Amino acid sequence: MGLLNSTRVSATVGGKEIILETGRVARQANGAIWIQCGGTVALVTVCEAQLDTPKDFFPLTVEYAERMYAAGRIPGNFFRREIGRPSDHETLVARLIDRPIRPLFPKGYGNEVQVLATVISADGENDPDVLCITAASAATCISSIPFAGPVAGARLGRVDGQFVLNPTNEELKRSDMDIVLAASRDAVVMVEGEAKLVKEQDLIDGLNWAHKAIQPLIDAQEELVKLVGKPKTEFVPKQDDPELFAYVEELAIKSGMEDALRTTDKLLRKDARKAVKDKVKALMATDEHYADDPVAQAAIGEVLEHLEKKLVRQRVINEGTRIDNRDTKTVRPIEIEASVLPRAHGSVIFARGETKTIAVTTLGSSSDEQKVDTLNGDESKRFMLHYNFPPFTVGEVKSVRVSRREIGHGHLAERALKAVLPSAETFPYTIRVVSDTVESNGSSSMAAVCGGCLSLMDAGVPISAPVAGVAMGLIKDGDTYTVLTDILGDEDALGDMDFKIAGTAEGISAIQMDIKINGLPTEVMARAMEQARVARLHILGVMAEAMPAVRELSPYAPQHEEVFVNPEIIRMIIGPGGKNIKAITSATGAAIDIEDSGRITIFAPTQKAMQAAKEMVLYYDQHAELGKNYNAKVKRILEIGAIVEILPNLEALVHISQLDTNRVEKTEDVAHLGEDMMVKVIEINGDRIRASRKAVLLEAQGIEWKPEDTARPARRERGERGERGEGERRDRRGERRERSDRPRREHKED
Repeated sequence: MGLLNSTRVSATVGGKEIILETGRVARQANGAIWIQCGGTVALVTVCEAQLDTPKDFFPLTVEYAERMYAAGRIPGNFFRREIGRPSDHETLVARLIDRPIRPLFPKGYGNEVQVLATVISADGENDPDVLCITAASAATCISSIPFAGPVAGARLGRVDGQFVLNPTNEELKRSDMDIVLAASRDAVVMVEGEAKLVKEQDLIDGLNWAHKAIQPLIDAQEELVKLVGKPKTEFVPKQDDPELFAYVEELAIKSGMEDALRTTDKLLRKDARKAVKDKVKALMATDEHYADDPVAQAAIGEVLEHLEKKLVRQRVINEGTRIDNRDTKTVRPIEIEASVLPRAHGSVIFARGETKTIAVTTLGSSSDEQKVDTLNGDESKRFMLHYNFPPFTVGEVKSVRVSRREIGHGHLAERALKAVLPSAETFPYTIRVVSDTVESNGSSSMAAVCGGCLSLMDAGVPISAPVAGVAMGLIKDGDTYTVLTDILGDEDALGDMDFKIAGTAEGISAIQMDIKINGLPTEVMARAMEQARVARLHILGVMAEAMPAVRELSPYAPQHEEVFVNPEIIRMIIGPGGKNIKAITSATGAAIDIEDSGRITIFAPTQKAMQAAKEMVLYYDQHAELGKNYNAKVKRILEIGAIVEILPNLEALVHISQLDTNRVEKTEDVAHLGEDMMVKVIEINGDRIRASRKAVLLEAQGIEWKPEDTARPARRERGERGERGEGERRDRRGERRERSDRPRREHKED
């Protein structure tokens, strides 16, 4: 076998061939896939390691990285290399890969698993993110790691009313949806994306179509497993002691677990559950069979967690009521308070149940746009939404950093609001929304959508329609599916689905679905969407009562104006090394964006600053006015007069006869290089300007300037030359002859 030999399979989806190859590189990994579509290539590997100390969660890590050489680019940072810290985009793609494969590992599997996806070639046409979902599944399928795959990833678009699988970047620009999905043979397991207010049924139809279209990728992975798949590591899940489980559950029921789980307040419910756990521990400590059994003591938490899940789910299925006594379709109470921060451009407190967020909108200039270094080149964002979830939100003590979850939730909320924002042409501000979660009991990302929308309206951003979001849950019992509207944190943890849907009254703008079961039938997904639509309309109604319309632009928002100048003087406005523009911004605090066309956009903190910045910019684009006095600077001394600069880059001739009221023998007797001179513009002939110091001096003496006083004599027509006397001509000729009679200077020959 050669060093570069490989095994290859392929599938055609969406009219494009996708190649899955293994064995050429990364052969020491447990599983490795080279995946290619067109000129886009990614290498995805999976490895595992045994842990010395088992963890109480599955230690799966997924990392995604884009090598700049993939697109023939050199990184734009100081180090000129990929510095290790993933960008927000890389983090978001890593989450896309993680979420569909994580539920497919066996419950209780304790080995550390690492999936690394690296983009090594990018053609700018085919996105690597969905390819990496498929490759991660394929790499794990052919490895020895237990895995219930395969799954395949794809992107769904709709162009001119027709569904498109894995659209190109150019097609995406014309698409009204950009949905990433992952699916197994039988069901969709993950959905995330944005849409331009698409109807629920259209989205369901698209997902059904895409699910069928990606089946060849499932076939290709199964074929690859037959060719090179490694035997799977035998994994036997930990066997629970049924007697211990039954005993602990009995003690918990006697200690009031059911009543504790019916406590509606989150914090009180937490205290009640802890009290039950303490009672169970105390009772077991007195039991001769389990008092000195460390295994039994360690199992208490696990057994109680299992019991809580069972009791909550049974209550929903049997009674139709939830932890906080709501039915399955009711939205928690909503309270809204706008303009809560005196100097912010737009601010809102949005509370839904025990989840509360402070959403703040800030408006900035075009210079505040976020610059992003991507495979497709440098890009900029004029709208950003940042989501924060500090530890005090849930009463915890943790290190404060931006987590993957925060980046993901912020991105989802950003997508939800992007569809209703005004264009840069009609509203040229850079917009930043920050959603600070301050209390949480589930659905905080959707609170960011609702609060973020209201803060935009409070700031005066002319959105096309209000947007609201709601998180849907699911309880599956056999073939019975119960959909829950506006889920709590505990319902997210104990349930089978977290399905976030945001949009306007017209349609969906963003969607994200994660499930903990092996798949979800699309008819159940359709039911969840319809239930979410009804809830969304209710939330929009409450939002409309609190803020019926977009408010006036905040008085603290930057002032904005546009001016147009001659493109030829742009270099003067900027100045050498940016000297002039820096002086303007420093003096006024304004942000100034200059386009080659001569369009200048000015953002200033106040109206006064705006006026000052505008005047300073237009100073360089002034035009001379006939009869107006200017404080000019002498630029050149000539025999016939002086050249003076009356305005930036605008010069005029002051003839020697116009330098003074008295006769001037030499220009330098009056005009001195670099000195100022007050002059009056007395003639404008195209780009030629004449000025007079004499006129200014006479005005100082009370003598009014009249244009005819300084007008040049009219030029004689050619016919007038014939009226000259012969003598005049003879004299001129004679003069010339006299000059010609002068002895010529002899030139030395070389």
